[in-house]
Amino acid sequence: MSRPTGRVLTLLELLQSGGTRTMAELADRLGVDGRTVRRYVDQLIDLDIPIEAVRGRYGGYRLGRGYRLPPLMLDDDEALAVLLGLIAGRRTGLATADDTASETAAAKIRRVLPERLTRGLDTVLESLAFTKPAGEPVTPDAGTLLTIADAVRHHRPVSLRYTDRDGRRSDRTLHPYGIVNHSGRWYVTGADPSIGENRTFRLDRVTDARTLPGSFEVPAGPDPAQRVLSGFATASYRYEVTLRIHGTVEQIRARLPASLAEISPTADQDPAAEQWQRVELRAERLDWLPAVLATLDRPFVIERPDELRDLVVALADRLASHARRT
Repeated sequence: MSRPTGRVLTLLELLQSGGTRTMAELADRLGVDGRTVRRYVDQLIDLDIPIEAVRGRYGGYRLGRGYRLPPLMLDDDEALAVLLGLIAGRRTGLATADDTASETAAAKIRRVLPERLTRGLDTVLESLAFTKPAGEPVTPDAGTLLTIADAVRHHRPVSLRYTDRDGRRSDRTLHPYGIVNHSGRWYVTGADPSIGENRTFRLDRVTDARTLPGSFEVPAGPDPAQRVLSGFATASYRYEVTLRIHGTVEQIRARLPASLAEISPTADQDPAAEQWQRVELRAERLDWLPAVLATLDRPFVIERPDELRDLVVALADRLASHARRT
């Protein structure tokens, strides 16, 4: 590639990054004078790439609004960032249901990389490891994701065909407030107008999503992520647990995050002092909770259920027995 052609492509890349570029900036970046910049701009216009001239003190050149460039131009750092993002997305569940889409996109970028950068990428991948996520990542259908995202943006109701965890299928109407990726899974949260309550649905269990006529107002309150976590903490499970724990919210949250428990201060206490907090959570099993309370290492009172008290006493007895061994 000749040097002038390389400079024309560099000019295109600078304009592709957005905004108006002044004549002085372009001349400095390309290492040429203003007359040569104008000649390069004319060459791009001859290739049917719309370049707009902006007059005035801060004028210069910019790409025509709404124009999408046919070639994707990435420098070395950008190409590496995109490839690592695609790989991390597949590993963490931040991808669509069609895994081949991210794989083929990565393959296309790799094919046009210089050998030097390909070797560097392979070195990074050989050195890179991911911790195992809390659950196996489950990805949604790309069409479903885009339909619901558009409804969120424009405050439009959606109709969902949904399969719950027990395999029951139903048609739901939702006013979607936002989409949340949590622990390798995608969720949509919003209001169910038929019952007047907030609901959260897993997107991988949605088999059909359609935008409905009309619009709605998003009420003030927690953001979508907080709504999803609160929904986990208040979901219907076998046991309802109530505790009083002496400590700060931050100390308790270290072992009982918002997706597991709700925390509120008990009444008539000095808000500036370390105090007793009321902790409420729901669980299908209790066997994991005594160990959590032990690692929390704060004074606590079990209000309910009695089964939890028995499990905590049993764990304390086992620990004391182990500690006495010589």
